[in-house]
Amino acid sequence: MEPCGPPRIAPGGSPDRPTTKERARLAERKKDLRPEQLTAIREALGSRCVVLIGLMGAGKTAVGRRLAAKLDLPFTDADSEIELAAGQTVSEIFADYGEPYFRKGESRVIARLLRDGPQVLATGGGAYMDEGTRANIKERGISIWLKAELPVLLQRVRRRDNRPLLASGDPDKVMRDLMKKRYPIYAEADITVESRDVPHDVIVADTVEALVRWLEREAKPAGAKGRGKGE
Repeated sequence: MEPCGPPRIAPGGSPDRPTTKERARLAERKKDLRPEQLTAIREALGSRCVVLIGLMGAGKTAVGRRLAAKLDLPFTDADSEIELAAGQTVSEIFADYGEPYFRKGESRVIARLLRDGPQVLATGGGAYMDEGTRANIKERGISIWLKAELPVLLQRVRRRDNRPLLASGDPDKVMRDLMKKRYPIYAEADITVESRDVPHDVIVADTVEALVRWLEREAKPAGAKGRGKGE
């Protein structure tokens, strides 16, 4: 399936707010998503989770909370669950035991969460790189990659100082290296949505729209799915 990306900001538009065209589209989406349609989405999900993946700063938690509220589903942040289970912050786990130890625990926690039934699950940036985790998500969820460009990511990650992978080294170089390594793997996600500098509600609307299209294609008979990824 090709990325289900929303339109970019029109020339002259503000990166901090939707353009007039985007506001009109957002209003139309809100009108289109009647309660019965949101119920239909939940029914189509069945026991599966909606799993958000992407680099740090992509907006997985902020978008995930709003998406869960829109779909009337629980929201779970995998990193928060890891911290709860370990009794330490992610940064402390990295410092005390190293990244490989953290990744093993992360994989176990996500596998457990995926068995808990339908929810919106935000994962850490490195979680989807684990082959076993990708297989679990494929079996028990629908993966959505929130794809963001480097300037957007840097602007967001610099607001917080709890990013273990940015603790040493130049953030610009670290993020470029992570993008080069991870983006080809993230591209295996079922759905791709462009995360950019507009209000979160715009990204949530894009995500719901892409999810609806994906579920509609999934529901078609095998011979009627066309090209499968993208239309």
